Amino acid sequence: MYTISQVAQHLNISAHTLRYYEKEHIISPDRNEHGERLYTEDHLTWLKFVMKLKQTQMPIAKIRAYAQLFLEGEHTASSRLQLLEEHRISIKQQIETLLVTEEMLDHKIASYKDLLLKKAVTP
Repeated sequence: MYTISQVAQHLNISAHTLRYYEKEHIISPDRNEHGERLYTEDHLTWLKFVMKLKQTQMPIAKIRAYAQLFLEGEHTASSRLQLLEEHRISIKQQIETLLVTEEMLDHKIASYKDLLLKKAVTP
């Protein structure tokens, strides 16, 4: 079992973020007899997945919806699958945008390098 500060340090996020995820019903840590949050390895695995979803721009509302579907049980598997497939489409669109942007930047960088090289050669 891990405390909130141990999890925050391990995942490189703030305790505030963990409390926010709890408030948003994305995670439900266990509690000890003093009411302190305790996290298991399963919680850590889930939080790592949540963080990846966030890094790929999935809105908190969708992450919350996915978490709720998971808690409802296996009969929601098709809904969870659909949500993740839709997110994968979004990720592929992000990748395509990044690749096009990288190509544009490469062209612009090459133009500036050529310009600077010409200035350096010209007396």
